[in-house]
Amino acid sequence: MDKGLSRRGLFGASAAAAAILAGAPPASAAAGGSGMVLRWWGNNGWEIRIGSKTILIDPWLTRFKTGTYTPAGADPRTPLAVNRALIDDYLDRGVLRADHILVTHGHYDHLTDVPYLAERTGATIIGTETHLSLMAAMGAPEAQLAIATGGEDLTFDGYSIRVLRSLHSATGSRAQVAFPGTRPLSRRDRPRVISDLLEGGTLAYLVSGGGASVLDFGGSNYIESELAGLRPDVVLLPPGGAKVREYVPRLLRTLGGPRWVAATHWDDFDLPLGQAHDPNGGLEVLRKAVAAASPGSEFVVLDHLGEFTP
Repeated sequence: MDKGLSRRGLFGASAAAAAILAGAPPASAAAGGSGMVLRWWGNNGWEIRIGSKTILIDPWLTRFKTGTYTPAGADPRTPLAVNRALIDDYLDRGVLRADHILVTHGHYDHLTDVPYLAERTGATIIGTETHLSLMAAMGAPEAQLAIATGGEDLTFDGYSIRVLRSLHSATGSRAQVAFPGTRPLSRRDRPRVISDLLEGGTLAYLVSGGGASVLDFGGSNYIESELAGLRPDVVLLPPGGAKVREYVPRLLRTLGGPRWVAATHWDDFDLPLGQAHDPNGGLEVLRKAVAAASPGSEFVVLDHLGEFTP
């Protein structure tokens, strides 16, 4: 992590949000004024609470070691693992629950824990055909799988979910996507190692309810035309985007300068929950990019399980 940046840092954010990040008591969580509360579970794992309803995005609590942030990169032969005892503890203590689970793409750091979480909570999972195929093969209850391709605008009890076509981060000199590919729903061989979890198409999600809206990106890229006319209160934005033309300024212009930009997918997920370490200084780069592109937007950084009310 950048030595000048606290894990509980907040750049230009509201006093209410600052109090939350500084460890204020739970009663402060409603000070933002809306009926929506966001909690960060590390990586791109988000919990969105709206009244009695809970929506999870890419929840990955297990966080096994892959070598992703080492010079050699992730070992594609790393076995998949689900820490059921850890997940059970959060569920049994009532710390975590879910009505919907939204999957942005199929990589191990986004999808691995979702089948078990769905089994335990009864939540409906939304994802592409590839995502659902992978999760069904990993034991997700098939009656709880809901396919999406982007363009769906869905209304539920107290909240809505708009599914948007999106793009995964592209890295390296050839701007390549890690573990690309798709697979049909009819395929049922169980994924065993991280390279078995294919990207399988990438989605973004706009979740609205409680008087606020939040837009999440699971990778450092997007389809600009999908976002035209959207005015979310909060954008959950990953660092990166080096291969994307005007990654931050073009996005924030398209969205009309959102009030809050919260950093996501910035921590070293080889480390367990509670150790939110920025392995490459991406937070400071993102902060500066947001400040330059949209000075009126407040930049929010949460620690693991930190909360924010827009």
